[in-house]
Amino acid sequence: MRILGIDPGYAIVGYGVLDYDNVAFKTVNYGAITTAPETPFEKRLAEIYDDMCSILDLFKPDCMSIEKLYFNTNITTGIDVAQARGVTVLAAAQRGIPIYEYTPLQVKVAVTGYGRAEKHQMQEMTRNILRLKAVPKPDDTADALAIAICHGHTGGSRLAGIAQEKGITK
Repeated sequence: MRILGIDPGYAIVGYGVLDYDNVAFKTVNYGAITTAPETPFEKRLAEIYDDMCSILDLFKPDCMSIEKLYFNTNITTGIDVAQARGVTVLAAAQRGIPIYEYTPLQVKVAVTGYGRAEKHQMQEMTRNILRLKAVPKPDDTADALAIAICHGHTGGSRLAGIAQEKGITK
């Protein structure tokens, strides 16, 4: 099963592509889509959409796992992130890729076993689980990989259902 994890944003969209066989993860690719601050917002959204389409077409994930948005203090920034998240989800929906959402708490519990894990703990556990030499940078990339791991660990019944639909067997 190929999982695409997404940490949404409009300056940086982290992504991580993992293969998961219900036992172990294999890192396929990871990185970030970045947009320049001086670029008009609507063009930033178009860049995110186009880059996301390229990633989806290149890696052909079986599903997308993405962080659920929550508004903390700055609602204006949250609205902009929500718009960027929307074009990301749209690209996957247009390709018929199932989309699964996880809260930051769900991701922390799935990756570390502790809902109040700190960022460095999450990054180190992600590095360990994926047997990487270093924590992926930028942080958004490590977060995207953690979101993909979360789906593998907690979406097992959904993964099995998708695999069955696609005729994928062990």
